[in-house]
Amino acid sequence: MPTVLITGTSTGIGLETALAAADEGWTTVATMRDLSKAGALRERGGGFPLDVRQLDVTDHAAIDAVVAGVVADHGSLDAVINNAGAGQVGTAETLGMDAFRSCMELNYFGVVALTQASLPHLRASGGRLITISSVGGVVGQPFNEAYCAAKFAVEGFLESLAPVAAALGVPVVIVEPGAVASEFVANVGRPSGTDTVYGPLLEAYLERTAGAFANAQSAADVAAILVELLVEEDPPVRVQTSATARAFAGVKLADLDGSAVQAMTRGWIAAGA
Repeated sequence: MPTVLITGTSTGIGLETALAAADEGWTTVATMRDLSKAGALRERGGGFPLDVRQLDVTDHAAIDAVVAGVVADHGSLDAVINNAGAGQVGTAETLGMDAFRSCMELNYFGVVALTQASLPHLRASGGRLITISSVGGVVGQPFNEAYCAAKFAVEGFLESLAPVAAALGVPVVIVEPGAVASEFVANVGRPSGTDTVYGPLLEAYLERTAGAFANAQSAADVAAILVELLVEEDPPVRVQTSATARAFAGVKLADLDGSAVQAMTRGWIAAGA
């Protein structure tokens, strides 16, 4: 059976993808930072070929050790799904530098480090690299400077890597969900600045975002797309997971002077102006 390594599998997209991949016959190495949160995965994954391992993607030495261990134990590494990540709501003046750095470490440098460790094994197996980005990696969004900066970095890294890796037999796929019903929002770094000049704007943004997530795509739907990408013969480099995400990303990709995006995102905070 082919082997896939997935990060961030304690909840949401990662959990659902690990279960779906295992159900499709993949030997699934499901990793997470805190193994005390593995209960849901173990309970729902009984009988599946799940190998649950601890991995904090900000620990680059641990990434090297886990990848080496997977290859030693399972014989090959046939796919990697970079999923671990977390949001960070706040704005430049009110977020400290530590918040920006930690957001970049988790959402960007963790992707780079796992990619570096995995590529020799993916080249050997003819495997593929799939990374969960976000529509926030395409469209900059109010009060998401840290998170969008990290996801923009992910997109630039992988779009640049894709032709090089493909020339050596490793497809690179960037997956861009929109709003997804999961614990991602609950785990977002909480906003600061509600008692500053930014307070009314932030409240307007949070109210708009709550409405967007009320109609969110399910994590299981995203997982189904990811499992299809594991076996698709010639996968695209960039995939949006819903019609809403495609329309949202399409605004940016057709917006050469930035005016369409600005008109859209300014509307999200207009009630607080």
